[in-house]
Amino acid sequence: MKYMDEYRDRDAILRLAEAIRRTVTRPHAIMEICGGQTHAIVRFGLDQLLPDEVTLVHGPGCPVCVTPVEMIDKAIALAAMPDVILCTFGDMMRVPGSEHDLLGIKARGGDVRFVYSPLDAVKVAEENPGRQVVFFGIGFETTAPANALAVKTAAARQLRNFSMLVSLVLVPPAMEAILSAERCAVNGFLGPGHVCTIMGSEEYEPIARKYRVPIVISGFEPLDLLLGIHMCVKQLEAGRCDVENQYARSVARAGNAAARALLQEVFEISPQQWRGLGPIPASGMRLSEAYRDFDAEGRFELAGVVARESEECISGEILQGLKKPCDCPAFGTRCTPDRPLGAPMVSSEGACSAYHRYRPALAPAQTGECA
Repeated sequence: MKYMDEYRDRDAILRLAEAIRRTVTRPHAIMEICGGQTHAIVRFGLDQLLPDEVTLVHGPGCPVCVTPVEMIDKAIALAAMPDVILCTFGDMMRVPGSEHDLLGIKARGGDVRFVYSPLDAVKVAEENPGRQVVFFGIGFETTAPANALAVKTAAARQLRNFSMLVSLVLVPPAMEAILSAERCAVNGFLGPGHVCTIMGSEEYEPIARKYRVPIVISGFEPLDLLLGIHMCVKQLEAGRCDVENQYARSVARAGNAAARALLQEVFEISPQQWRGLGPIPASGMRLSEAYRDFDAEGRFELAGVVARESEECISGEILQGLKKPCDCPAFGTRCTPDRPLGAPMVSSEGACSAYHRYRPALAPAQTGECA
């Protein structure tokens, strides 16, 4: 715990909060990208240490939250097939599709297994040669290399009973979609530390220049986040729009060359539907031609799946920084972790989950406002 404690030092946190207070002179809205950053901010009350001029809004960086309903429904359809074993991460089990979730399908007899790694699903395929094993591959650039390695491993071992339902997304196009929106209220970003560990910080330099916004790549501990906010506020006050790297202990400008090469070999860029955000051009990854045989959508008949999003869930506005979880009339009442309307309430990185876990008293029915 030695090194974690150093990033949670109370006196250092208070000194940084005071430094931000002395720096700011006008309002700024800063979006943190990763759901892990959101949880740390809410858990440690970092937003409550900031001056009124600095508003933190939450971004689309929760992989479960942005997985489109259509893909959930396709995973459910696969899990209901008698000869299929569907493997996925535990977070996905209770995410609502149009009518059901994977946990409900498992309760009805579907063979749904949660795994800790895509390679675990490859092992399941090796152990069950008489059945088809599908891994539900979701996530951002952070988890994509592990997905790529699983496909490459299955190909090397000539596993004809392994395939992947791919729903992988890219952060930079989502940021551009947010910045291009007419209602955009974001002045600066805390960049995604884990994603940049893979892809590097250089991908964000064109965005900072094009949209004239500062982007500070940040870590996930309280001191990481407050230092990132301070760096972003200093840029905003000075009128600068650079990419700066607060998370230098993990992130290099060019990222991880081996991981990037693996992604380039196994995947290719594609259009992508985002839950709550809609379609975003060139924001997804699909299997490249060399590995297309491992695409579950090509192996199974899934064309009849028709998705329907909840009309009551406002997660799209939350993921664009336009609203906060406790602005939702259903927060903590008709939408809870036990009965979620949308993925952000049930995902371990979801913004609604963070507020419900650490600030349940903010439900509108009780206070009428969002702090």
